[in-house]
Amino acid sequence: MKYLITGAAGFIGFHLCKKLLEMGHEVVGVDNMNRYYDVELKHSRLDKLSTINKENFSFYLGHIHDMEHMKIVFEFRKFDGVCNLAAYAGVRYSLIAPLSFQESNMKGFQVIMELVREHEIENFVYASSSSVYGGNEKQPFSEDDPVDNPISFYAVTKRSNELTAKAYSHLFGLNCTGLRYFTVYGPYGRPDLALFIFTKNILEGRPIDVFNYGKMERTFTYIDDVIDGTIKALQKPMGNEIFNIGGTDNIDLIKYIEMIEECLGKKAKINFMELQPGDITAARCNISKAKKMLNYDPKTSIFDGIKKFVDWYKEYYGDR
Repeated sequence: MKYLITGAAGFIGFHLCKKLLEMGHEVVGVDNMNRYYDVELKHSRLDKLSTINKENFSFYLGHIHDMEHMKIVFEFRKFDGVCNLAAYAGVRYSLIAPLSFQESNMKGFQVIMELVREHEIENFVYASSSSVYGGNEKQPFSEDDPVDNPISFYAVTKRSNELTAKAYSHLFGLNCTGLRYFTVYGPYGRPDLALFIFTKNILEGRPIDVFNYGKMERTFTYIDDVIDGTIKALQKPMGNEIFNIGGTDNIDLIKYIEMIEECLGKKAKINFMELQPGDITAARCNISKAKKMLNYDPKTSIFDGIKKFVDWYKEYYGDR
Protein backbone atom coordinates (compact mmCIF):
# COMPACT_ATOMS: atom_id res chain seq x y z
CA MET A 1 0.00 0.00 0.00
CA LYS A 2 1.04 3.59 -0.61
CA TYR A 3 0.23 6.19 2.04
CA LEU A 4 0.60 9.96 2.31
CA ILE A 5 1.20 11.18 5.87
CA THR A 6 1.18 14.91 6.56
CA GLY A 7 2.97 16.10 9.69
CA ALA A 8 5.44 13.26 9.16
CA ALA A 9 8.13 14.85 11.35
CA GLY A 10 5.68 15.42 14.19
CA PHE A 11 5.20 13.19 17.20
CA ILE A 12 2.28 11.07 15.98
CA GLY A 13 3.24 11.42 12.32
CA PHE A 14 6.72 10.05 12.94
CA HIS A 15 5.44 7.01 14.80
CA LEU A 16 2.78 6.34 12.14
CA CYS A 17 5.34 6.52 9.33
CA LYS A 18 7.69 4.29 11.31
CA LYS A 19 5.08 1.59 11.83
CA LEU A 20 3.84 1.67 8.23
CA LEU A 21 7.41 1.34 6.94
CA GLU A 22 8.06 -1.56 9.30
CA MET A 23 4.94 -3.21 7.88
CA GLY A 24 6.40 -2.93 4.38
CA HIS A 25 4.22 -0.11 3.03
CA GLU A 26 5.39 2.84 0.92
CA VAL A 27 5.16 6.17 2.73
CA VAL A 28 5.36 9.74 1.47
CA GLY A 29 5.72 12.29 4.26
CA VAL A 30 5.08 16.03 4.27
CA ASP A 31 6.07 18.51 6.98
CA ASN A 32 6.92 22.22 7.11
CA MET A 33 9.40 21.72 9.98
CA ASN A 34 8.13 24.85 11.77
CA ARG A 35 9.86 26.13 14.88
CA TYR A 36 6.97 25.75 17.30
CA TYR A 37 9.35 23.45 19.18
CA ASP A 38 12.88 22.05 18.81
CA VAL A 39 13.48 21.41 15.09
CA GLU A 40 16.41 19.12 15.93
CA LEU A 41 13.96 16.66 17.47
CA LYS A 42 12.00 16.69 14.21
CA HIS A 43 15.19 16.06 12.22
CA SER A 44 16.03 13.16 14.55
CA ARG A 45 12.67 11.60 13.80
CA LEU A 46 13.20 11.94 10.04
CA ASP A 47 16.72 10.53 10.32
CA LYS A 48 15.33 7.49 12.09
CA LEU A 49 12.69 6.97 9.40
CA SER A 50 15.34 6.96 6.69
CA THR A 51 17.12 4.07 8.41
CA ILE A 52 14.05 1.79 8.48
CA ASN A 53 13.33 1.39 4.78
CA LYS A 54 14.92 4.19 2.79
CA GLU A 55 13.61 3.00 -0.56
CA ASN A 56 10.01 3.11 0.69
CA PHE A 57 10.14 6.56 2.31
CA SER A 58 10.00 9.91 0.52
CA PHE A 59 9.81 13.30 2.20
CA TYR A 60 8.54 16.67 0.97
CA LEU A 61 9.29 19.89 2.84
CA GLY A 62 6.42 22.35 2.62
CA HIS A 63 3.13 23.72 3.95
CA ILE A 64 -0.12 21.85 3.51
CA HIS A 65 -1.94 25.13 2.91
CA ASP A 66 0.18 25.66 -0.24
CA MET A 67 -2.07 24.20 -2.94
CA GLU A 68 0.54 24.24 -5.69
CA HIS A 69 3.06 22.41 -3.52
CA MET A 70 0.53 19.82 -2.41
CA LYS A 71 -0.58 19.23 -6.01
CA ILE A 72 2.97 18.10 -6.78
CA VAL A 73 2.91 15.73 -3.81
CA PHE A 74 -0.39 14.16 -4.84
CA GLU A 75 0.80 13.75 -8.42
CA PHE A 76 3.85 11.83 -7.17
CA ARG A 77 1.86 8.59 -7.19
CA LYS A 78 -1.59 7.19 -6.57
CA PHE A 79 -2.13 6.88 -2.83
CA ASP A 80 -4.24 4.13 -1.30
CA GLY A 81 -4.81 6.28 1.75
CA VAL A 82 -4.05 9.71 3.18
CA CYS A 83 -3.65 10.57 6.87
CA ASN A 84 -3.63 14.26 7.78
CA LEU A 85 -1.74 14.84 11.03
CA ALA A 86 -0.21 18.20 10.09
CA ALA A 87 -1.48 20.99 12.33
CA TYR A 88 -0.45 23.59 14.82
CA ALA A 89 -1.04 21.91 18.16
CA GLY A 90 -1.50 23.08 21.71
CA VAL A 91 -4.51 24.64 23.37
CA ARG A 92 -2.54 27.42 25.08
CA TYR A 93 -0.48 28.33 22.01
CA SER A 94 -3.69 28.71 20.00
CA LEU A 95 -4.57 31.65 22.26
CA ILE A 96 -1.29 33.32 21.32
CA ALA A 97 -1.18 32.64 17.57
CA PRO A 98 -4.76 31.98 16.39
CA LEU A 99 -4.06 33.05 12.79
CA SER A 100 -1.33 30.43 12.44
CA PHE A 101 -3.80 27.81 13.61
CA GLN A 102 -6.38 29.01 11.10
CA GLU A 103 -3.92 28.89 8.20
CA SER A 104 -2.54 25.43 8.88
CA ASN A 105 -5.39 23.65 10.62
CA MET A 106 -8.29 25.00 8.55
CA LYS A 107 -7.00 26.24 5.20
CA GLY A 108 -4.45 23.43 5.05
CA PHE A 109 -7.15 20.87 5.85
CA GLN A 110 -9.35 22.22 3.05
CA VAL A 111 -6.46 21.93 0.58
CA ILE A 112 -5.91 18.28 1.54
CA MET A 113 -9.62 17.54 1.25
CA GLU A 114 -9.81 19.07 -2.22
CA LEU A 115 -6.90 16.97 -3.42
CA VAL A 116 -8.32 13.83 -1.81
CA ARG A 117 -11.51 14.48 -3.77
CA GLU A 118 -9.72 15.31 -7.03
CA HIS A 119 -7.51 12.21 -6.88
CA GLU A 120 -10.33 9.94 -5.69
CA ILE A 121 -8.39 8.68 -2.67
CA GLU A 122 -10.06 5.57 -1.28
CA ASN A 123 -9.65 6.46 2.38
CA PHE A 124 -8.90 9.68 4.27
CA VAL A 125 -8.08 9.68 7.99
CA TYR A 126 -7.40 12.83 10.00
CA ALA A 127 -6.47 13.85 13.52
CA SER A 128 -9.13 15.51 15.58
CA SER A 129 -8.84 16.06 19.32
CA SER A 130 -10.54 15.49 22.65
CA SER A 131 -10.49 19.29 22.96
CA VAL A 132 -13.60 19.48 20.76
CA TYR A 133 -15.66 18.40 23.79
CA GLY A 134 -14.82 21.77 25.33
CA GLY A 135 -16.80 22.66 28.41
CA ASN A 136 -18.96 19.52 28.42
CA GLU A 137 -19.62 18.33 31.96
CA LYS A 138 -20.80 14.78 31.12
CA GLN A 139 -18.01 12.24 31.59
CA PRO A 140 -16.66 10.18 29.97
CA PHE A 141 -16.79 11.92 26.60
CA SER A 142 -18.60 9.97 23.86
CA GLU A 143 -18.80 10.58 20.12
CA ASP A 144 -22.54 11.29 20.29
CA ASP A 145 -22.07 14.09 22.85
CA PRO A 146 -22.71 17.66 21.64
CA VAL A 147 -19.54 19.51 20.63
CA ASP A 148 -20.81 23.06 20.26
CA ASN A 149 -19.06 24.55 23.28
CA PRO A 150 -15.34 24.95 22.35
CA ILE A 151 -13.15 26.81 24.86
CA SER A 152 -10.01 27.24 22.73
CA PHE A 153 -9.14 28.24 19.16
CA TYR A 154 -7.42 24.89 18.75
CA ALA A 155 -10.70 23.12 19.50
CA VAL A 156 -12.47 25.36 16.98
CA THR A 157 -10.06 24.34 14.21
CA LYS A 158 -10.45 20.64 14.99
CA ARG A 159 -14.24 20.82 15.06
CA SER A 160 -14.09 22.71 11.76
CA ASN A 161 -12.11 19.79 10.30
CA GLU A 162 -14.81 17.35 11.38
CA LEU A 163 -17.56 19.42 9.77
CA THR A 164 -15.55 19.92 6.57
CA ALA A 165 -14.93 16.17 6.30
CA LYS A 166 -18.62 15.47 6.90
CA ALA A 167 -19.61 17.80 4.05
CA TYR A 168 -17.05 16.31 1.63
CA SER A 169 -18.18 12.80 2.52
CA HIS A 170 -21.82 13.73 1.94
CA LEU A 171 -21.27 15.67 -1.28
CA PHE A 172 -18.62 13.52 -2.96
CA GLY A 173 -18.95 10.10 -1.35
CA LEU A 174 -15.53 10.23 0.31
CA ASN A 175 -14.47 7.94 3.13
CA CYS A 176 -13.42 10.28 5.95
CA THR A 177 -12.53 9.09 9.44
CA GLY A 178 -11.74 11.55 12.24
CA LEU A 179 -9.82 10.40 15.31
CA ARG A 180 -10.28 12.32 18.55
CA TYR A 181 -6.96 11.64 20.29
CA PHE A 182 -6.85 11.85 24.09
CA THR A 183 -3.60 13.17 25.67
CA VAL A 184 -1.03 11.24 23.65
CA TYR A 185 2.39 10.57 25.19
CA GLY A 186 5.49 8.45 24.62
CA PRO A 187 9.06 8.45 23.22
CA TYR A 188 9.92 11.27 20.80
CA GLY A 189 7.00 13.22 22.25
CA ARG A 190 6.49 16.95 21.91
CA PRO A 191 8.53 19.10 24.33
CA ASP A 192 5.47 21.20 25.16
CA LEU A 193 3.53 18.23 26.56
CA ALA A 194 3.19 17.69 30.30
CA LEU A 195 5.17 14.44 30.56
CA PHE A 196 8.12 15.93 28.68
CA ILE A 197 8.12 19.14 30.72
CA PHE A 198 7.69 17.35 34.03
CA THR A 199 10.46 14.83 33.30
CA LYS A 200 12.88 17.54 32.17
CA ASN A 201 12.25 19.84 35.12
CA ILE A 202 12.32 17.11 37.76
CA LEU A 203 15.65 15.79 36.46
CA GLU A 204 17.08 19.33 36.41
CA GLY A 205 15.80 20.10 39.90
CA ARG A 206 13.47 22.83 38.71
CA PRO A 207 9.82 23.20 39.79
CA ILE A 208 6.93 22.06 37.64
CA ASP A 209 3.80 24.18 37.13
CA VAL A 210 0.67 22.24 38.04
CA PHE A 211 -2.49 24.04 36.97
CA ASN A 212 -5.88 24.10 38.69
CA TYR A 213 -3.95 23.09 41.83
CA GLY A 214 -3.67 19.56 40.46
CA LYS A 215 -7.42 19.03 40.17
CA MET A 216 -7.21 17.68 36.63
CA GLU A 217 -8.16 14.29 35.22
CA ARG A 218 -7.19 12.78 31.88
CA THR A 219 -7.28 9.64 29.79
CA PHE A 220 -3.61 9.35 28.82
CA THR A 221 -2.96 7.40 25.61
CA TYR A 222 0.38 5.75 24.85
CA ILE A 223 1.67 6.38 21.35
CA ASP A 224 1.72 2.70 20.31
CA ASP A 225 -1.99 2.42 21.06
CA VAL A 226 -2.69 5.61 19.11
CA ILE A 227 -0.82 4.23 16.10
CA ASP A 228 -2.67 0.92 16.33
CA GLY A 229 -6.01 2.74 16.20
CA THR A 230 -4.87 5.02 13.39
CA ILE A 231 -3.68 2.18 11.18
CA LYS A 232 -6.90 0.27 11.75
CA ALA A 233 -8.82 3.36 10.58
CA LEU A 234 -6.54 3.67 7.53
CA GLN A 235 -7.23 0.07 6.60
CA LYS A 236 -11.02 0.31 6.93
CA PRO A 237 -12.86 2.88 4.76
CA MET A 238 -16.29 3.47 6.28
CA GLY A 239 -18.00 6.59 4.97
CA ASN A 240 -17.93 9.41 7.49
CA GLU A 241 -17.11 8.40 11.05
CA ILE A 242 -15.52 9.89 14.16
CA PHE A 243 -13.86 7.83 16.90
CA ASN A 244 -12.42 8.51 20.33
CA ILE A 245 -8.89 7.11 20.59
CA GLY A 246 -7.97 6.85 24.27
CA GLY A 247 -5.88 4.81 26.66
CA THR A 248 -6.50 2.07 29.18
CA ASP A 249 -7.27 4.13 32.28
CA ASN A 250 -8.27 7.54 33.56
CA ILE A 251 -6.01 9.17 36.13
CA ASP A 252 -5.78 12.41 38.07
CA LEU A 253 -2.80 14.69 37.52
CA ILE A 254 -1.27 14.27 40.98
CA LYS A 255 -1.20 10.48 40.63
CA TYR A 256 0.37 10.92 37.18
CA ILE A 257 3.12 13.05 38.68
CA GLU A 258 3.72 10.46 41.40
CA MET A 259 4.26 7.82 38.72
CA ILE A 260 6.78 10.07 36.96
CA GLU A 261 8.61 10.56 40.27
CA GLU A 262 8.73 6.80 40.80
CA CYS A 263 10.14 6.18 37.33
CA LEU A 264 12.74 8.93 37.79
CA GLY A 265 13.58 8.06 41.39
CA LYS A 266 13.32 11.74 42.21
CA LYS A 267 10.67 13.97 43.81
CA ALA A 268 9.12 16.91 42.02
CA LYS A 269 9.10 20.49 43.27
CA ILE A 270 5.53 21.57 42.55
CA ASN A 271 4.31 25.08 41.84
CA PHE A 272 0.51 24.95 42.12
CA MET A 273 -1.28 27.44 39.88
CA GLU A 274 -4.78 28.49 38.82
CA LEU A 275 -6.59 26.93 35.85
CA GLN A 276 -5.30 28.30 32.56
CA PRO A 277 -7.63 29.72 29.87
CA GLY A 278 -8.66 27.03 27.37
CA ASP A 279 -7.82 24.09 29.66
CA ILE A 280 -10.35 21.34 30.36
CA THR A 281 -10.41 20.13 33.97
CA ALA A 282 -11.45 16.59 33.04
CA ALA A 283 -11.26 14.62 29.80
CA ARG A 284 -12.20 10.98 30.26
CA CYS A 285 -12.65 8.83 27.19
CA ASN A 286 -15.34 6.36 26.17
CA ILE A 287 -13.78 4.07 23.51
CA SER A 288 -16.67 1.63 23.11
CA LYS A 289 -17.39 2.78 19.54
CA ALA A 290 -13.76 2.36 18.45
CA LYS A 291 -13.63 -1.06 20.12
CA LYS A 292 -16.74 -2.19 18.26
CA MET A 293 -16.06 -0.74 14.80
CA LEU A 294 -12.26 -0.65 14.63
CA ASN A 295 -11.43 -3.49 16.99
CA TYR A 296 -9.38 -0.90 18.87
CA ASP A 297 -7.85 -2.37 22.02
CA PRO A 298 -5.32 -0.20 23.90
CA LYS A 299 -2.92 -2.29 25.94
CA THR A 300 -0.28 -0.02 27.50
CA SER A 301 -0.76 0.83 31.16
CA ILE A 302 -0.02 4.39 32.23
CA PHE A 303 2.92 3.38 34.42
CA ASP A 304 4.51 1.24 31.69
CA GLY A 305 4.06 4.05 29.18
CA ILE A 306 5.67 6.61 31.48
CA LYS A 307 8.57 4.23 32.10
CA LYS A 308 9.14 3.80 28.36
CA PHE A 309 9.15 7.57 27.88
CA VAL A 310 11.57 8.15 30.77
CA ASP A 311 13.94 5.47 29.43
CA TRP A 312 13.85 7.12 25.99
CA TYR A 313 14.36 10.60 27.45
CA LYS A 314 17.44 9.55 29.43
CA GLU A 315 18.94 7.82 26.41
CA TYR A 316 18.20 10.68 24.01
CA TYR A 317 19.24 13.59 26.24
CA GLY A 318 21.59 11.82 28.61
CA ASP A 319 20.95 10.94 32.25
CA ARG A 320 21.39 14.32 33.96
